[in-house]
Amino acid sequence: MSRVAAADQSDGVGADEVHEDETFSGDDWYGEEIVDRSYRNCTFWNVDLTESMSRGAHFEECTFHKVRFNASRHTDSAFLRCVFRGCNLFEAEFTGCKLVGSTFYECDLRPLTVSGGDWSFVNLTGADLRGTQFRGVRMREVDLTRANCLRAVLADADLSGARWDGADLSECDLRGSDLSSLVATEVRLAGAIITADQAIVVARNLGFDVR
Repeated sequence: MSRVAAADQSDGVGADEVHEDETFSGDDWYGEEIVDRSYRNCTFWNVDLTESMSRGAHFEECTFHKVRFNASRHTDSAFLRCVFRGCNLFEAEFTGCKLVGSTFYECDLRPLTVSGGDWSFVNLTGADLRGTQFRGVRMREVDLTRANCLRAVLADADLSGARWDGADLSECDLRGSDLSSLVATEVRLAGAIITADQAIVVARNLGFDVR
């Protein structure tokens, strides 16, 4: 069993409405309320989810291609091992949601707001995360390689095992987050905000003997 599958295998699906192996193309779901629905191995092409709301919804191994999530709100929903390609998440909000193992390609993620939930093993390679906010999120082994996190908030997050190679963390608020995998020489850190305790962790990662 893969690490990603093991991380979310305990998630139960108590959905009232179940969809599997379906394709939704060009559907207008503007303002749709997606409550207690389950989608497995489904494909969404050019679907309009602007100002939609999900609560307790479950998407597993689904593909979202050029889907508009603008100003959508998601609470206690799961998007497990999903692929988001060319999607627009302008002003989207995720609260207490699980996106374990999901991947984002060429998506507009600004200004995304995430509160709580689990984004472990998520692939955000090269993502433009300027000004986005992640607070109190579990983000173990998230891939932030070459991500632009200028003025972003990654606060009180579990970032253990995160990949940071080439990321721009300039003026990023990292206070309260696990920075045990961060090597300062591999990222841009000008003006990044951290606590004194975190500074000691970063210094030790550089090989300093902090006494």
